[in-house]
Amino acid sequence: MKLAVVGVGLIGGSWAKALREHALVTEVLGVDRSEQHLEQAIKLGIIDRAVDYNQLAQADLVFVSIPVDQLVLELPKILDAVGPTTLVMDAGSTKLAICASVAEHPKRAHFLAAHPIAGTEFSGPNAAIADLYKGKLAIVCEIEKTAIDLQERAMNAFSALGMRVRYMGAKEHDVHVAYVSHLSHISAFMLGKTVMGKEKDDRTIFDLAGSGFASTVRLAKSSPQMWAPIFVQNKEPLLETLEAFIEHLNAFKDLIENEDTQALTEEMKRINSIEKILNPLPLKP
Repeated sequence: MKLAVVGVGLIGGSWAKALREHALVTEVLGVDRSEQHLEQAIKLGIIDRAVDYNQLAQADLVFVSIPVDQLVLELPKILDAVGPTTLVMDAGSTKLAICASVAEHPKRAHFLAAHPIAGTEFSGPNAAIADLYKGKLAIVCEIEKTAIDLQERAMNAFSALGMRVRYMGAKEHDVHVAYVSHLSHISAFMLGKTVMGKEKDDRTIFDLAGSGFASTVRLAKSSPQMWAPIFVQNKEPLLETLEAFIEHLNAFKDLIENEDTQALTEEMKRINSIEKILNPLPLKP
């Protein structure tokens, strides 16, 4: 299979490395606005050569991993360029606007709307790792709009990489990720800003930061160029999520202000139950 990656950073580069490691591709083509990224990707063995949209018809699979505001503009052009048996798959963290951008495209059946739930706080080709997707979840939206024979191509890749697949509607996807992904990134950015604003002495932050702070604020190192468009594109469910979050913060603040130790303890005990959701007990045989 010949793979083309549009956007050869962490997500696209890791996809290419993973498929190459599992011997699923014979050649990897790269498309990127950054010449530096393309040069790095070739040196790192992520792609074999740099191309433009004119060569996308050569690919069996086109994996698109660019910021979501660019995705809604570029996806129709990419579908225009691909061949009669090419599958185009995206990795965008939003789905409703992306799916809408190609809803009436004559090659809509060539597109699989996907969101592999994987990533790190780093970016660029140097951040790409072959096992990024191992054991991770891939959400697939509007599967019924993708040609069945092309669906199989994507499912074979997910299976080879050890990924789980879940299907849902595009709107449902955007609501869910607003809570479990987008809100956590905003929280990390705002925690980082709050601490930086209070602690003017950077050395003090470094000296006092324990593992809890480091793990909580890790996402604040994520790419602003990627996340700002996500926040805007998923505005409606995200604003609703933020309202709920702010309401809970204010209620917790009131308990502290009232020195209500018992209520604080009970509240945190209830929240402790999230462990059962994140790490459920294995099913008995």
